[in-house]
Amino acid sequence: MGLSQAEQQDRALASRPFVPTSDWIGKARQLAKPMPLKALYEQIWLGAYPRLVAQGPQSRDMYYRSYVQTYVQRDVQNLLKVSDPLHFHRFLSVTAARTGQLLNYANMANELDIDNKTVKAWLSVLQASGLVYLLQPYHRNVTKRMIKSPKLYFLDTGLAASLTKWGSPEALEAGSMSGPMLETWAVSEILKSYWHNGKEAPLYFYRDTEQKEIDLLIEADDVVYPVEIKKTAAPSSQVSRQFFAAQNVGKKVGSGAVLCLTARDVPLSDSVTAIPMAYL
Repeated sequence: MGLSQAEQQDRALASRPFVPTSDWIGKARQLAKPMPLKALYEQIWLGAYPRLVAQGPQSRDMYYRSYVQTYVQRDVQNLLKVSDPLHFHRFLSVTAARTGQLLNYANMANELDIDNKTVKAWLSVLQASGLVYLLQPYHRNVTKRMIKSPKLYFLDTGLAASLTKWGSPEALEAGSMSGPMLETWAVSEILKSYWHNGKEAPLYFYRDTEQKEIDLLIEADDVVYPVEIKKTAAPSSQVSRQFFAAQNVGKKVGSGAVLCLTARDVPLSDSVTAIPMAYL
């Protein structure tokens, strides 16, 4: 894993696993540094590997070319005996382009002209390498209407942006992957908040066949906390209505959050708060 935002801002020792409670929000408010949209997408585009954080954007393109070349030609060759490294490189790019989406093995297999078994084997290596995370649907739900496919996240947004050929932070922010990359970055930061504290990340998502969905469900002490991730500085209070679906999981529902581009935390309802990305 790359550095977390908290580590880059020298507040890692005081940071705690993300749960959208009033206690966590109050502590984050004291520690967080401002993160305007431009700076946020510069961070998303650059990525979080320590050398890039230290050296800056001038090293980015060469770093990622070398990273992928080493990864494909050495590590993957040893693990999978891939006969065509260029084919696996294309697989990396196709996977990166699907970050933040439901995982569809058949769709990927068709695009790459390989079978489902190969896609699953190659994805398992990306998972073992810490490049990809599969966010599972809430697994204790008793309803049969739940979507069962996991969501795929390419954990370092800089590497994903490099593989999908975004040449600048400005192009990425204005482009078709702007929203999915922001969601990917937020999920990655939340994962780091747990993993860097030596804890398992109790993260899930909710989506059913009636098109009701919640980006994240965080389970803590038998309570689920719903979270939406939005690219907006002024989320509507109507967003909180999406969280009614969390009642279907059969658990007590705690306070909800909309992670967004607001400058400070703002209550959207009695139980839902808009939280700045800068707090992560």
